[in-house]
Amino acid sequence: MSDRSSMTYKGAGVDIEAGNRFVDMIKPLVKSTNRPEVLTDIGGFGGLFSLNKDKYHSPVLVSSTDGVGTKLKLAFQLDRHNTVGIDLVAMCVNDVIVQGAEPLFFLDYLATGMLAPEKAAEIVEGIAEGCRQAGCALVGGETAELPGFYNDGEYDLAGFTVGVVDRDAIIDGSSIQVGEVLIGIASNGLHSNGYSLARRIISERLEGGLETVLPELGESLGDALLRPTRIYVKSILNLLRDFTIQGMAHITGGGLLENVPRILPRHCKAVIRKDAWPKPPLFEILREAGNLEEKELFRTFNYGIGMVLVVHKDDADDILSRLYGLDEKAYLIGEIAACDDASEQVELV
Repeated sequence: MSDRSSMTYKGAGVDIEAGNRFVDMIKPLVKSTNRPEVLTDIGGFGGLFSLNKDKYHSPVLVSSTDGVGTKLKLAFQLDRHNTVGIDLVAMCVNDVIVQGAEPLFFLDYLATGMLAPEKAAEIVEGIAEGCRQAGCALVGGETAELPGFYNDGEYDLAGFTVGVVDRDAIIDGSSIQVGEVLIGIASNGLHSNGYSLARRIISERLEGGLETVLPELGESLGDALLRPTRIYVKSILNLLRDFTIQGMAHITGGGLLENVPRILPRHCKAVIRKDAWPKPPLFEILREAGNLEEKELFRTFNYGIGMVLVVHKDDADDILSRLYGLDEKAYLIGEIAACDDASEQVELV
């Protein structure tokens, strides 16, 4: 205890100057996401957003929060950090759009052991891109430097979004009826779910590293796995202007088997035709290498479908045509049937 030299926060592992430099680096990225309702720049204690009440008869705020999960491990391995922010935004905004809500603003939380401003700016670059794709504003966030808490070079991400919908326009699935049909909108790949299983299959059953180019994919395994989650917000808002959507399910953890029932009335079940859409090669690679049973595939992964819409049968062709025009790949994947047992609300045929 004889050492009486002066101690500093930087010496303990927290570099305030690096944090300030990081904020300066991301200011133009944040500004690129602004909407007219944003009242503040980053740097304040809270983000201010003025809700345009004249646009809504009876506005209801809808919120969601999420993370990216172990997909981050692949970003660490490949040292590529400019897409996981898109995943972060997607996991939140896709959850609020299924209730008919337009995402308004987004906040992020980035935690790391030691802040590397350039790497952190790459991460925010992805967050800003996700916000632009969703049409929402990045109004703030928190960057936490936690020495000794994370392994060197690692970090964690969390995000939060708020959207708005008129009370009369809330989509909750309660009006779904027998005879209506299911439209599946294609995913970009694994999106942000199932990576714990995928990483185990890759490490234990597949030869070669993430940089290995697989003929079935036409790209490296790492590229395929890091492809960011598709954001469906603008396409669905487009549909809602002209069509009635009875219910929507964002296909995340639990896959089609567990997410579709979340919107179904107890008297209904979804009959899904397994051959109604092409299965992306990445899923087939994982299925074969991991010797995965069918139920495991449908519960762990989205298996090629990122969003499911329940619509009137007479509208299905027009909705599919609209989605094609919006550069979405979409398929008629099933229909709604009567169900006596609410515990079996998805049937694969």
